[in-house]
Amino acid sequence: MNAGSPKSQVDTSRPHPARVYDWLLGGKDNYPVDRAVGEQLPELGKRSARQNRAFMHRASAWLAHQGVDQFLDIGTGIPTAPNLHQIVQEINPKARVVYTDNDPIVLRHAEALLVSTVEGGTDYIQADVREPLAILDHARGHLDFDRPVAVSLIALMHFIPDSDGPYEITRTLLETLAPGSYLVLSHGTFDFHKELEAQITGTYGKGGIELSFRTRDAVARFFDGLDLVEPGLVTGPEWYKDTAAPEPEENAVYAGVARLR
Repeated sequence: MNAGSPKSQVDTSRPHPARVYDWLLGGKDNYPVDRAVGEQLPELGKRSARQNRAFMHRASAWLAHQGVDQFLDIGTGIPTAPNLHQIVQEINPKARVVYTDNDPIVLRHAEALLVSTVEGGTDYIQADVREPLAILDHARGHLDFDRPVAVSLIALMHFIPDSDGPYEITRTLLETLAPGSYLVLSHGTFDFHKELEAQITGTYGKGGIELSFRTRDAVARFFDGLDLVEPGLVTGPEWYKDTAAPEPEENAVYAGVARLR
């Protein structure tokens, strides 16, 4: 863990996506600047946050049932039980999980993330997704890249503008992984609620957070060259496998899981 990193200082003067997300989920580990952003968002923001979390739960459980026992979760956010390792280790106690986030407050909660089963393992690195090589170098110390790894990018890449190369970042994360690895991704969109684009983008923008919600075609590019598993790239509530279908809800999220060839 990078506990000694100078990045470990929490900046409470500016909102952070992980803390806004925590507030949207009903968490308490946020500051007035984060709550100010969340309170200005439409109810759809809270609903989409819950949908994101529920999608992560369903996709992670399905992967664990398929025999995947290694997970690299980038943009982890503040721990909210059940966390990814709790989901997958209940299915396979030997599962190993590496968490990554760039918000120092997540580092302060890393002890909760690091409570693993005896048979498995968890680890945490404070890093930005824009530093994919640093993330991979750390993860190699805890995961076996000669075997399949599931990489999770949940509600993360819509905070990476095109100028920062979101597709190239994703390819870098995946290109060193073994065949049979997976990409799990959810991403915000205004395809269903164009009328809310100015409000949501403006609210985040006033807090200094650049938002890049994308169309379905643009989100689909993250899966280029991969094999999407059924039901394909769909809205968050529409992605489910071996569980009962979630209740239909308005949403602003695309979700998909794809396998590396």
